[in-house]
Amino acid sequence: MSYIVETFNLTKRYPQIKRYHEIITRPLHKREITALENINIRVKKGEVFGLLGPNGAGKTTLIKTLCTLLLPNEGTAVVNGYDILKEEKEVKRSIGYVVNDERSFYWRLTGRQNLGFFAILNNLASNRANQRIDEVLRLVGLETNGDKRVKDYSTGMKQKLAIARGMLSNPEVLFMDEPTRSLDPVIAKSLREFIRKNIVDGQGKTVFLSTHNLSEAEDLCDTIAIIDKGKIKACGTLDEMRAHFDGKRRYLIELENPTPGLMKGLKDVFPFELRETYPGGGVTIEVADDDRWTVSRAIETIVNHGGKVVRCSPEGRTLEEVFSRVTSHRDSEEGHEGEQG
Repeated sequence: MSYIVETFNLTKRYPQIKRYHEIITRPLHKREITALENINIRVKKGEVFGLLGPNGAGKTTLIKTLCTLLLPNEGTAVVNGYDILKEEKEVKRSIGYVVNDERSFYWRLTGRQNLGFFAILNNLASNRANQRIDEVLRLVGLETNGDKRVKDYSTGMKQKLAIARGMLSNPEVLFMDEPTRSLDPVIAKSLREFIRKNIVDGQGKTVFLSTHNLSEAEDLCDTIAIIDKGKIKACGTLDEMRAHFDGKRRYLIELENPTPGLMKGLKDVFPFELRETYPGGGVTIEVADDDRWTVSRAIETIVNHGGKVVRCSPEGRTLEEVFSRVTSHRDSEEGHEGEQG
């Protein structure tokens, strides 16, 4: 299978200012911080690929490197068939870049005038530029607001204008750096639906999206990579990461109108979580192949205590659980900050 984005041991380090005593005692040693370390990911054409990680994990650095705005120290990447080191111009023609920064627009100009300026930077011919501006304004739903000044746009409208700017060159891959960060939940949900329906499904584009919003990644992304301290900790579909989480399977056993006495009795004997909901109740258990607490034994115990089981069903882990587990296993070494000779 060919991939529209693929990285090969991509590594990025930044120089760090040396302390005074280091300048004197170790003048030839370099002090560096590693922002990306041996990144290897693959993105399929036509999918939403989510890069999930806490602030400072390396998400923006990775996107800027793939967009050829930063040069890696080691490794390389291929975007739409072009090497980011050897074919920079071809890469730039293939991509769009959407940043969550309202200051990147000229607020005294209209939305259409802003897009006209960026069309010139994208080397679009004037006759084609006007046509394309109409197309992208229509695509993001700003056709009736294109002649308003950007200073009069709402935050959601500005973000849609940023997407329109990223789509000017009709890119194959659209890189989006935390596109819903400053939006309220309702507008953010609407924007996510727009990305899926209009850009991915409607236009057939590939979206590479960074976020630290777990629900956004879970709702929108086909494939998720979790990055922490510059390293990819896990990558795959949510179901794949759930399956790889550990060797246990989790089940929810729902009860019919459990009495307080029943729940107290079960809490005394069950070594796992109990949930109490109204009007019913539930018992959540984790079962491994070698566990003494099998599903059948749990159900038998409930029945022996006078409980009535309504249903028993497997229960998937949330992305929050997967993310917490992955990012909690941090390297003991501070390895991201080192001295190099």
